[in-house]
Amino acid sequence: MKIAIVEDDINMRKSLEIAMGDYKEFDIFAFKSAKDALAKLDDSFELIITDINMPGMDGIEFVKTLNGKYEVIIMTGNATLQKAIDSIQLGVKDFLLKPFEIETLVEAIKRSHKIQEVVKKAPSTNKKQCATSSFTASSPALEKAVNMAEKAAKTDASILLTGESGVGKEVFAKFIHETSPRKKKAFIAINMAAIPENLIESELFGFEKGAFTDAIQAKPGQFELANGGTLFLDEIGEMPYGVQAKLLRVLQEREVQRLGSGKPIKIDVRIVSATNANLHQHIEDSQFREDLYYRLNTIPVSIPPLRQRTEEILDIASKVLEDNCQKYGFETKSFDEAAQRALLAYKWPGNIRELVSVVERATILSEGSSITPDELFLDSRQKQKSITDMEKELIEEVLNSCEMNLDESAKMLSMTKSTLENKIEKYNL
Repeated sequence: MKIAIVEDDINMRKSLEIAMGDYKEFDIFAFKSAKDALAKLDDSFELIITDINMPGMDGIEFVKTLNGKYEVIIMTGNATLQKAIDSIQLGVKDFLLKPFEIETLVEAIKRSHKIQEVVKKAPSTNKKQCATSSFTASSPALEKAVNMAEKAAKTDASILLTGESGVGKEVFAKFIHETSPRKKKAFIAINMAAIPENLIESELFGFEKGAFTDAIQAKPGQFELANGGTLFLDEIGEMPYGVQAKLLRVLQEREVQRLGSGKPIKIDVRIVSATNANLHQHIEDSQFREDLYYRLNTIPVSIPPLRQRTEEILDIASKVLEDNCQKYGFETKSFDEAAQRALLAYKWPGNIRELVSVVERATILSEGSSITPDELFLDSRQKQKSITDMEKELIEEVLNSCEMNLDESAKMLSMTKSTLENKIEKYNL
């Protein structure tokens, strides 16, 4: 099994190389940075083991760049639990907290290998991606959001979906589209956080041949492609400030203009946007336009986190389990009573996306027809500190290392100075 280890700490990297060298079934290649790894990775690699905190491209950006091509195991220290949770959103099925025993890593590798083997053997007719394309509002918290979405779907008003990562904002957006008069037209989703800043404008509005160096032929933007239908702008809070003004103009004038063209194109598009960020704070920090916020937020729909919708956890988990059994050609499986209790007790910081990932892994790794708590691997996750505690510790650590210099600390933490000051007050640091 060919494995890439990406770790900037030379002591950790060498220790892993030496320890893994005792396992003859593993062919280990170590890299000191994500950039070095990307230059050498090819289809012969089966698994990537990467640290999160690395100079240059960090582990999360590295995993985004891999785009699901490889199975990934994340290594992280206590101060980066939030990023470990972010890795779950990207489909990473295992993350290990440093320090860990080499046997723990080997077990994670074996789990990953088993998953790969099962996926390869899955019947080709069932290889489509399993996803929760629908939901049932069996909790009062979700029912309120669904009712609001149903009412909004009948109109052409812009809708802003808010909620934590993984709560199902894109599922809601599709639901709105499918229950609207536009359902026979296109539904196009675009993630602002996944597009390089210099490409967002051309991706949204399109370009003409010769508009820039690589524009060898004209290309319509997402607004044109969604004409008559729905355009879902996910992670809208990540949109660059300069592009926001152009988006506002498109919404006001109901027309787009391709890069390199002086001719406006009329469009009829329903906008659904989504964010897990605090846009009010972004507005205060001059990172988001207030006029655009009110244009997008005609009808706000707040989607509650899964921990507030415990009535739905077992229904969702059972549906995902059923879909995965069909997808991989397994006999019918179910959760035993202890596993059901474990699913209900867990706080699900990664929300539905994490639940789908956990159930898929358990489906593949479980030996019998009844899934046990041990096969859910929730214990290691459950023992972690809360994200709030981790954020407090991380901010405190950075403030100390920067000798309380707020400008330097804010830059290191990738937040504005005013946001940092608010968190210092919040955590009484």
